[in-house]
Amino acid sequence: MHLDLTDLRLFVAVAERGSITAGAARAHLALASASARIRTLETTLGTTLLERGRRGVRPTAAGETLLHRARLVLAEIAALKGELDAQARGLSGRIRLVSNTVALAELLPDVLAPWLAAHAGIDLAVEERPSPDVVRDVMAGRADIGLAADSVDLGALERFPFAIDRLVLVVPRGHRLARLRRIAFADAAAEPFVGLAGDSALQRHLAGHAARAGRRLALRIAVQGFDAVCRMVEAGIGVAVVPEVAAVRCRRSMAITAVALTDGWSERQLVVGVRRMAELSRPARTLVDHLRASARAA
Repeated sequence: MHLDLTDLRLFVAVAERGSITAGAARAHLALASASARIRTLETTLGTTLLERGRRGVRPTAAGETLLHRARLVLAEIAALKGELDAQARGLSGRIRLVSNTVALAELLPDVLAPWLAAHAGIDLAVEERPSPDVVRDVMAGRADIGLAADSVDLGALERFPFAIDRLVLVVPRGHRLARLRRIAFADAAAEPFVGLAGDSALQRHLAGHAARAGRRLALRIAVQGFDAVCRMVEAGIGVAVVPEVAAVRCRRSMAITAVALTDGWSERQLVVGVRRMAELSRPARTLVDHLRASARAA
């Protein structure tokens, strides 16, 4: 079966105008050509599509089915053309970005906001992933750009420095550990902990290090966001490991103390990773350039 777009546009025009003559004019076809196309369309489909009468034409049941489907096809073609035209002008697009918890929660909002405001035609889909999954998603083409810690195997990713991520232990002021300047994570792992809710990449990261130290974190409560974590710590519910940038911000308004961790894994370089810069769409390359510029400015 062969249906071309001209036939579909013509049939929609005829059905909507209720006349082959009016439909032909709307489709910019001669009446004889339009009539021949409609007859060929009916022969090809093996059914009558239009009921002809003295006052014009109207779709049969089969014609109504074709009319519905033709409208959908033509709408999709129009949308596709619009998107491709806009992308060719560099005005629109959709970028898939995956990030670990720290970058997503503490660093990206301030960095992405001005870029998105300046690129109104570009949509950004952002998802949280542990750093190893970030690498896999980007290499597999499931994401365009990833933000991950360089403590994992980055494989063949093209990568650029983004920020230093330091994790610290936060405890309530007056807590017995608050007098310490530094502590090993294993020495704090027996404390009751406050963690992040959901499938948090950071929470899985901490649970893995606790397991390697022969410990299992006693998670009293899991909440959304580092501000809520620090509020729970302030209330004496438990201790927590959060990014230093979050601890510094929260301790301005909360009675908490940050204690440095001595573990090597507590300080990591966050990187922007892509499979190949040359393969990225123009909007995605623009975003990578912005992230790199933000890192240099910081």
